[in-house]
Amino acid sequence: MGREREGQGRQQGGQEAGGHRRVGEHQGRRDRNRVQEVPGVPGEEEGGAGGEAEEQHGDGAEGGGGEARGGGGAARGRGGEGGGGRGQAPGGNHNYYGRGPQPQPQHHHYQAHQQQQYAQRSNTQQQQQHQQQQWLRRNQASAAEPGEAAARTAAQLDAVVDSSSEDWKSQLNLPAPDTRYKTEDVTATKGNEFEDYFLKRELLMGIYEKGFERPSPIQEESIPIALTGSDILARAKNGTGKTAAFCIPALEKIDPEKNAIQVVILVPTRELALQTSQVCKELGKYLNIQVMVSTGGTSLKDDIMRLYQPVHLLVGTPGRILDLTRKGICVLKDCSMLIMDEADKLLAPEFQPSVEQLIRFLPANRQLLMFSATFPVTVKDFKEKYLPRPYVINLMDELTLKGITQHYAFVEERQKVHCLNTLFSKLQINQSIIFCNSVNRVELLAKKITELGYSCFYIHAKMLQDHRNRVFHDFRNGACRNLVCTDLFTRGIDIQAVNVVINFDFPKTSETYLHRVGRSGRFGHLGLAVNLITYEDRFNLYRIEQELGTEIKPIPSQIDLAVYCQ
Repeated sequence: MGREREGQGRQQGGQEAGGHRRVGEHQGRRDRNRVQEVPGVPGEEEGGAGGEAEEQHGDGAEGGGGEARGGGGAARGRGGEGGGGRGQAPGGNHNYYGRGPQPQPQHHHYQAHQQQQYAQRSNTQQQQQHQQQQWLRRNQASAAEPGEAAARTAAQLDAVVDSSSEDWKSQLNLPAPDTRYKTEDVTATKGNEFEDYFLKRELLMGIYEKGFERPSPIQEESIPIALTGSDILARAKNGTGKTAAFCIPALEKIDPEKNAIQVVILVPTRELALQTSQVCKELGKYLNIQVMVSTGGTSLKDDIMRLYQPVHLLVGTPGRILDLTRKGICVLKDCSMLIMDEADKLLAPEFQPSVEQLIRFLPANRQLLMFSATFPVTVKDFKEKYLPRPYVINLMDELTLKGITQHYAFVEERQKVHCLNTLFSKLQINQSIIFCNSVNRVELLAKKITELGYSCFYIHAKMLQDHRNRVFHDFRNGACRNLVCTDLFTRGIDIQAVNVVINFDFPKTSETYLHRVGRSGRFGHLGLAVNLITYEDRFNLYRIEQELGTEIKPIPSQIDLAVYCQ
C-alpha cells in the first residue's frame, strides 16, 4: 500500500511541477540524494525540513519551483500531524516528487557530492564543539584562578596606559624643573602621582605644563575626597598648594557641554580673585572651560554682559556675586560646588552675611569646600550650620612654615627708615614685600624708599581697581623689586620670587603675622622675615611667639645666604 501511494505522489508531483523541471532539476537531484541517505522521519520534522529547504532555495531565482517546495513542506507537516500517511513514507520528500520521476541509478556523482557536503558540515560542527570546549575550559580556569587572571589583565592595562602616557607626556611643553631646595611642608607626601586620581587627560596636560610634578600633602589629602562629593574643612600652611587642591577637583567635575555656572570660588580680595582665576585658566586650558572673574570695583555692566555668555566657573568676592545673583543675572541653580578660599577671612563680620545669603541660592545637594591656614572660633558656628559632617583635613602640626627664618630688630620709630636702608644693602633680595599698618604710612614709606634710590611700588585698598590690578600684574612679572602694602596683600597672594618679608610695622595679632610672613617661602622654598620692633611692640612680640609656638630670634650682624636664597 505504501508503494502505491508513493507512485501516486510521483504522478501528482509531476503534474503540479511539470513546467519547472529544468529550473529545479539540480535541486531535485540533491533532494533525491538526501532521501536516499536520510531515512524517513515523522511528518512534523519533515515538514520543517521542507520549509527549511524553501527558505534556502525558494528565492526568486527558482520561481514557482521554490513556492511548490515550500508548499510541499507545509503539506508534509500537516500529514505528520494527521498521524502518518505520506509524512512517514520512506521517500516522502515532496520536493523530489515535484520534479517528476527520474531514473535514480544515473546520478551517483551527485550522491558523492552531497556526501562531501554533509562531511564538511559535520567537520564544521566538530570544530564548533571543539571551540566551545576550549572556551568552557578557559572560563573554568578563570573561575578557578580569578586572582591570577585579574593580575594578568591589570598588568596588560598598565602596560598600555604606560605606553600611551609616554606618548602624550613627551609632547607637552613643560617648563624648566624647579631645582631650588624644598622643605618638608611640600615634600612629605605619600608618593602619589596626579594620574592616580584618574583625572581627564586634558586636565593632566594643563597640570604638568603649569609646572606641577606631583601632589603636595594638602593636594594628596583633598583631591580624592573632593572628587567623591564630600564636604571638606581643610587647614594647611600658607604656600603649600591649597589653590590647586581645590581647583583641580573643581575643573575635573565641570561638564564643558553644560552651559551653566557649575562651580563658584569665593575669595576675600580682588587680587586673590585675579590670581585664582588665572590658575584655573592655566590648569584647564585644554578643557574648553570658561572662567569668569567678578569683583567689586569693576564695571557691573561688563559683568552682566559677560554672564550672558557661557560661564562654567565663577571666581569673585561675595558682595559682587551676591549682587548679580539677586538681580537674576547670575543663576546658581546648577552650581554643585562652592569653594571658600581663605575661609576664616570670608567669615569675618564684613563678609559672613553675604556668604550665608549666597548659599541659599545653591541647590540642596551642593558641595562645600573650606580652605584656610587659620580657623578662629567663628568658623565653628558656621561649620555646624552648613557642614554637618565634613571631612576634616589638618596639616598644621606647626603654624609657621619650616623654610622661613624669623628675626627681629629693636629700633626707635625714627630709626626705621635707616634700618630698612641697611637691610636693603646687606640682604640678597630677589623681591620683597614690606608691610605697614595704615594706608598713609604705605604711601609715605614708598616715597622714602624711592628717594633712597630703590625701585618701589605700593598698593592699598583705597586705590582705584585698575591701578591696583596694574601694580599687582607688574610686580608679579618682576617689573619692580620692592612692594609696600597693607594687609590687603596678606591673603593668598602667591609670588614665587619673593624671598624677603619685612614688617615695617609689627602686626597686632598672631593671625595677621602668620599670613604676612607666609608671603615668602612659597611652596616649600626658603624665605626670610624681619620684624622692626619698637618698645611698644615688645608685648605683642612675646604674645605672638607663644600663640604660634615659634621663636623669633634677634637679627645677627650677618645673615647667612643659605637660609633664604637657595
